[in-house]
Amino acid sequence: MPKVSVLMPVYKTNREYLKDSIKSILKQTYSDFEFLIIDDCPEDSREDVLKSFSDQRIVYLKNDNNLGISKTRNKLIDLAKGEYLAIFDHDDISLPLRLEKQVEFLDKNPDVGVLGCKVQYFQNSNQLIENPENDHEIRLALMSYCAIIHPGSMVRKSLLSEHNIAYEEKFSPAEDYALWCRLMPYTKFYNMPEILLNYRVHGKNTSKKQQDRLKHAAMAIHAFVKVLYPALYEEFNQRVERVFKYRLFGVLDIFKIVKHYDCISVYLFGKILIMKIKISEIIK
Repeated sequence: MPKVSVLMPVYKTNREYLKDSIKSILKQTYSDFEFLIIDDCPEDSREDVLKSFSDQRIVYLKNDNNLGISKTRNKLIDLAKGEYLAIFDHDDISLPLRLEKQVEFLDKNPDVGVLGCKVQYFQNSNQLIENPENDHEIRLALMSYCAIIHPGSMVRKSLLSEHNIAYEEKFSPAEDYALWCRLMPYTKFYNMPEILLNYRVHGKNTSKKQQDRLKHAAMAIHAFVKVLYPALYEEFNQRVERVFKYRLFGVLDIFKIVKHYDCISVYLFGKILIMKIKISEIIK
């Protein structure tokens, strides 16, 4: 049995992007994995691309009909034999040490069930996606946004099977965000402070094509986390930064007051800090 199952759904992927993505997995320094790929577009498959690779770790399947991303991801999970699930998208690049470092971390930290990483954009080497590292800060962030980058994550399969948790189609295209929120009662989270994934942004990204659906899905997730995790939601709400501006003639900022979760800062002309007061001192 392989230690890791790399899961990759495919749908009308740019062929060159797909080739590069597959190569990035096959070049991993860690080799004990199976690479499960499901094509969810039977009428326009990428079978020609897959046939150009002869690696026995690749398991390629095609859906008879288009199932959609959530059902295809769940099918990949059902097929997976590995202890750990490495989530991966069809146009990104996993850096060579990704699997090795993530497996090593999960082996050493059995209380962590969802592991993320730092992500770098293709187009700008200086632009990173950085999320909170530790469990509590990730949980707070999940009250607002998806704080673990999905295609760079690794998950213990037992978490999903033992608690009957899966991707939910009703939250697509934010099914990953909903999944993390569903897993919160059962495990700890961690984001490795290392860049292990290159993320490709282009006009055909799901988040670009379906902004309205993404917005509505996020709102639905916010509604259920508010109900399921009221203490966390309240703590997050208290930390939200609020900005109040006082303008001269409605144009020039004279004072800007920023309320953080633990202090209040007052700025002159919107930039010069003139006062910072701890909220705990005000309460006293």
